[in-house]
Amino acid sequence: MIILGYVTMCLIFGTTFLAIKLGVEAGLPPFLGAGLRFFAAGLLMMLWMAARRKISFSLLLRKETLFTGFGLTFFTFAALYWAEQYISSGLASVLSATGPAFILLLQAGVSRIRIPRIALTGTLIGTAGVALLLLPGTEGQHGQMWLIAGLVIVAGEIGYAGGALLAKHASQKMPEASPISLNAAQMMHGGWMLLLLSVLTEGGAAGISNFSQAMVSLLYLTLIGSMAGHTLFYWLVSRTHPVFPTTWLYVSPFIALALGARLYGEPLHWNAALGSLVVLIGVLLTNAESIRSLLRARKASVAVRRESRDSA
Repeated sequence: MIILGYVTMCLIFGTTFLAIKLGVEAGLPPFLGAGLRFFAAGLLMMLWMAARRKISFSLLLRKETLFTGFGLTFFTFAALYWAEQYISSGLASVLSATGPAFILLLQAGVSRIRIPRIALTGTLIGTAGVALLLLPGTEGQHGQMWLIAGLVIVAGEIGYAGGALLAKHASQKMPEASPISLNAAQMMHGGWMLLLLSVLTEGGAAGISNFSQAMVSLLYLTLIGSMAGHTLFYWLVSRTHPVFPTTWLYVSPFIALALGARLYGEPLHWNAALGSLVVLIGVLLTNAESIRSLLRARKASVAVRRESRDSA
């Protein structure tokens, strides 16, 4: 189930970069679009869980969900949505792959957790793959703004890394709360922060040039990207090492680059294949310990079922 959930999450998140780009290109203000997406998704999930009597709205009053929402949703997606005004969706997904590296660094610097040598090596190799993917680095349409936008995305990944670690802490501190409930609460917090930022910096929805495209983008990102994808992410964080689910940031460039090139005419350069291969090697090494643990658990489960069947 963990592997299935991970693959599904990667496929969903791999498509969201292009969906964000489509919304921004349709004239939907970036902070407004991000805020509506996450607040609506969080609210719908909270109401659904409340109807099933499996959630308490008191989760919104916990500092854990507030801080997680600030890092995982507000900080990360304010940077990403703004940057996609000046940068291709494929390149945005590649730059987002710096997230797991920041998680390892935060764990080492803040939590004093020793990083396994193989995981550190994998992170360095994955980062080298990202550099290979970035080699073209010429988005002349926006001049130097593409470089500023790229740096903003990388800065946003620091918030993502902090949010991922806070999400793990929140799930441990509130074991009675389901991953879906925690995810809903943090998205609502991140959503209202983004909407507040929109009120302070943007002029509302008057500039939307293609309303239908903007609404399709918003609905897809809300229902599939946030409600489905981020719930899977939160579920994986609660059951595995925090780095494992965030490595979708290494896998998503394959999907985002292909979709951007195929559906939106974004440039796909020769080094994409080589960079993707290096990134994949980095992902496998970064998660070597987690993968071994999953395989051992699977083997033990099979052995238990076999013994139970034999004894019966």
